[in-house]
Amino acid sequence: MTKKAAPAIGIDLGTTYSCVAVWEHDHVEIITNDQGNRTTPSYVSFTMEERFVGESAFNNAAMDPINTIYGVKRLIGRHFSDTSVREDITLWPFSVVAGANDRPKVVVNYKGEEKQFFPEEISSMVLIKMKQIAETYLGCTVKDAVVTVPAYFNDSQRRATKDAGVIAGLNVKRIMDEPTAAALAYGFHKIKDYSKPQNVFVFDLGGGTFDVSLVNVCGGHFEVKATAGDTHLGGEDFDNRILNYFVEELKRKNNKDIKDNSRALRRLRGACERAKRSLCTTTMTTIQVDCLYEGIDFSSTLSRTRFDELNKDLFAKCIELTDQCLKDAKVHKNDIDIVVLVGGSSRIPKVQQLLEEYFGDRKLHRNINQDEAVAYGAAVLAAQLSGQGNDVVNKVVLSDVTPLSLGVDTIEDVMAIVVARNTSVPTKKVRNFTTVKDDQTSVTFNVYEGERLQASKNHFLGTFEVSGLSPAPRGVPSIDVCFEIDADGILNVSGTVRGSDQTSKLTITNEESWLRKEEIDKMIEEAKKYKAEDEKHKRKVDARRELDDYAYEMSKIMRNQELLLSLISEGETQKIEDEICDVIKWLDLNNVPSVEASNSKLLGLKKICEPIVAKMKN
Repeated sequence: MTKKAAPAIGIDLGTTYSCVAVWEHDHVEIITNDQGNRTTPSYVSFTMEERFVGESAFNNAAMDPINTIYGVKRLIGRHFSDTSVREDITLWPFSVVAGANDRPKVVVNYKGEEKQFFPEEISSMVLIKMKQIAETYLGCTVKDAVVTVPAYFNDSQRRATKDAGVIAGLNVKRIMDEPTAAALAYGFHKIKDYSKPQNVFVFDLGGGTFDVSLVNVCGGHFEVKATAGDTHLGGEDFDNRILNYFVEELKRKNNKDIKDNSRALRRLRGACERAKRSLCTTTMTTIQVDCLYEGIDFSSTLSRTRFDELNKDLFAKCIELTDQCLKDAKVHKNDIDIVVLVGGSSRIPKVQQLLEEYFGDRKLHRNINQDEAVAYGAAVLAAQLSGQGNDVVNKVVLSDVTPLSLGVDTIEDVMAIVVARNTSVPTKKVRNFTTVKDDQTSVTFNVYEGERLQASKNHFLGTFEVSGLSPAPRGVPSIDVCFEIDADGILNVSGTVRGSDQTSKLTITNEESWLRKEEIDKMIEEAKKYKAEDEKHKRKVDARRELDDYAYEMSKIMRNQELLLSLISEGETQKIEDEICDVIKWLDLNNVPSVEASNSKLLGLKKICEPIVAKMKN
């Protein structure tokens, strides 16, 4: 008898908790861990004897906080020098240092020795735990998996997550966006009901990240229309606000500062997290930690009103990003058929109240389990990709989008967009470019992502050069620049000279594409704020280019000396040539002159050249 292949699994690799699911017996099964829980803490703890992952690591955090790692999803794909990383370091009890290429590394004492781990390594340990949970349940070795990430994860964060899967011994068949997985979890059993398009808005507020997506569902087709989010906003930020509030209260009441005491901070943080969860069902809760610091028993109360006030700006940002997503999709909030809540933090009453006020009478769908929905959707896709699903699974078609525009810079620092924001992926887009100087044998392209018209104001991804061009006048060579984004949202760029086999390729690596949270958050806002400035710059560039092109065309005409001398004197010819030469020198000295200056030069040159051009046409 042929041995049945092990099924592919779906893994929600969360900031604070992870979940694993599998398609089995024509339905999705959320797999429980060895403690009987359907979610597992994304914690890794190192001791003198062994390494703990999951529940045991979470339990060890209070006893040994400096060697227990959590929240590593906030580090993956980032630089150590990132502002968000620097802020998190001040709140974590464990140590984070700068590694090669400014990549962060966590430092622990393991079996009596200091060890340093990249975030991918810690994430791989969590993935290994989820893999083991699935293997215990299935009774066989698991190889294939679909792993989810926030929709707003950039290229480096996606690659780093996929690397973590490889380290864990998994064949990551797909990196899937969390809101898309949640939409699939909601709409999967209702495919037959959706013969007509339905607009499903997914609000995913988890432990460390926040995503919103508008998904159009029709039959088995799930098409993401737009997405927005913040890869550094979630339950941990709410915990931090409560923690800082009570640290200040302790300082005020007992004149004790525990900011440098990692064990006291960890115990108080745990109490704050429990208080946050309690306030989802009550209006007042008590925080109590015996012998918190120097024999002091700490006890205090926290009301839901105070909690809401402490996090007022964070809640407001969730609504702002909700509004941004709908505007990007060009869909009015009244056209939303249903709002799906995903992620543990979406249970917060204030968040739900703000959403209800924003959407009016639109229903907030709470029937799916917020903690399990993402893993559920990932398991459905895993079943389809491995060919182990049923007819309903095989009908599912997913279409995600790019969160930011992608393109290259031109010589005038203008962003030439190749892939526009919110383009469906996978996709392959080609844009044609040419040379700007005579006899160029190579062209260098800088790749950026962002929404600013000025390329240098966007986030730099990498550089590639197309060489081997045959010497020719400017504007003659034809270079096709191709941006290809795969189903995982990972970017590859290439440049090809038309009419030849000369091709240059660029794979955006982690080091090249790490994007800071602040840059992602500010890109769209800055695009609006500096829109006038960008348009002014573009007008300057357009005016300069018009002058440059005209001077170049006139210089070509002046090369026909035999025809010119039949129309004008040698002295007049020399005067025109001198004027053209002066303009070209002026352009070389003025990279982006004012519109007025460029237009003035152009009018002066045309005044001299156009009478000659008219004679030549006659």
